[in-house]
Amino acid sequence: MEEGAKKSTEAGGRNNGLVVAMCLSFVIGMSAMCAAAVPLYRMFCQVTGYNGTTQRTEQVSNVILDRRIQVSFDANVAPGLPWDFKPVQKSVNPKIGETIEVKFVIENKSDKPERGQAIFNVSPLEAGVYFNKVQCFCFNETDLAPGEKREMPVVFYVDPEIATAVETKTINALTLSYTYYPREGAKPVASNDAAVRPVEKKL
Repeated sequence: MEEGAKKSTEAGGRNNGLVVAMCLSFVIGMSAMCAAAVPLYRMFCQVTGYNGTTQRTEQVSNVILDRRIQVSFDANVAPGLPWDFKPVQKSVNPKIGETIEVKFVIENKSDKPERGQAIFNVSPLEAGVYFNKVQCFCFNETDLAPGEKREMPVVFYVDPEIATAVETKTINALTLSYTYYPREGAKPVASNDAAVRPVEKKL
């Protein structure tokens, strides 16, 4: 009896150890998958335009359609970032495939350096894959000195294929929306007395 109970206890201990090891392996595996999910999801959105993600390109379109599309702009600042942010123009009406430049103005309303990062999307969401950015302040973090005001360009075009794709061929208006979020580690840049910096146009 005692020997049988001892063997049963040893078997139970081995089973418990196996369960613990399996649980730990599961937790470690899930953690690794979560860590990989963010960059993979970002890559998926950039390739497919999912969730209104725009495309980044260094080339301009060589096809311009005789059809226009209205592009409106929306600018927001998340809580915790004391900036004023707005588009110079509320909307433009370019031809599809035409490369144009628009500008946004941003100002640090605080008395200390601040750093922010702009997150963006396009609506309707299915049009995101056809919205191509050649130049954008959103590609990098933005550092502003106390009271600094800056004019920043966005150079873009709408891919002509938007006019033939089944899910987008009836779309006549888009909205490009930005939201600036605070980022840590602002550089101690000197104030420029709120002067607007010149911007080099790249087309």
